[in-house]
Amino acid sequence: MQFDALAPGSHPGLIYPAYKSTVKRGPTLPPVAVHAPASLKTNLAPPTSLLLPFDADLTAQGDGAPLGDKIVVTGRVLDEDGKPVRNSLLEVWQANASGRYRHKRDQHNAPLDPNFNGWGKMLTDDDGRYRFVTIKPGAYPWGNHDKAWRPAHIHFSMFGNAYAQRLVTQMYFPGDPLFEFDPIYQSISDLAARERLVSRFSLDETVGDQMLGYEFDIVLRGRNATPFGL
Repeated sequence: MQFDALAPGSHPGLIYPAYKSTVKRGPTLPPVAVHAPASLKTNLAPPTSLLLPFDADLTAQGDGAPLGDKIVVTGRVLDEDGKPVRNSLLEVWQANASGRYRHKRDQHNAPLDPNFNGWGKMLTDDDGRYRFVTIKPGAYPWGNHDKAWRPAHIHFSMFGNAYAQRLVTQMYFPGDPLFEFDPIYQSISDLAARERLVSRFSLDETVGDQMLGYEFDIVLRGRNATPFGL
C-alpha cells in the first residue's frame, strides 16, 4: 500500500476567505484523533436492493424526457494503489439544465424541470467502474460575491472499502470559462489537483447521436487523490 505524501494544496482550504461561508463554518481548533471502531474498518457490502430501476439513468425518472443535453458519465473508483474499489455505493446530485436544484433552498428564478429530479445512485462493478446517464447541468448564481456563478458540475459521494473511506467531491466539465472565477474550485491551490476534478470528453463513451460521453476517475487516497470536501 502506498502512502505517498500529498502535494500542498491538494485539497480545499478549510477556511478560504474568498469562499465566504468557510469563514463561519471552518474549524479553528486543531484536529482531534479519534479511535476508529471496527465498524469503520470492515468492508462495506451494500445490498443491490438499495438501487431502484432508474437510479443510474437520471433522464428516465419522470413522465417524459427532461430538457437539456443528454450525456453519459463513466469512470473508475480506485484506491491509493490504483486498485479498483468494487461494490462501492456512489451517489450523485446536480442542478438541471437551467442551473436549478430541486431543493426548497434553491430560489434561483430558473425553471424547475418536472421530468428531472437531479439525483441518482449506483454501485461500482468488479473493475471499480460506474456509469450513469444524465443531463448536462447548467451554471447558476450563488450569491457569494458580485457576479458569482458556479461552473457546471455534478456532486459525487462515494464510499471506499469501509465507512471511514468516504469522499464527497464535484466533477466539472472541460473548458468551462468560470473556473478562474469560482472560489470553491480555486480553494484548491495545487493546479494538478484542481485538474483532477475536471472530466475528460470521450468519443469512445459517446453514444451515437444520442449523448456525449465524459470520463471521471476517482481516487480515494494517496498522491493522486481526488480533492474532497467540496
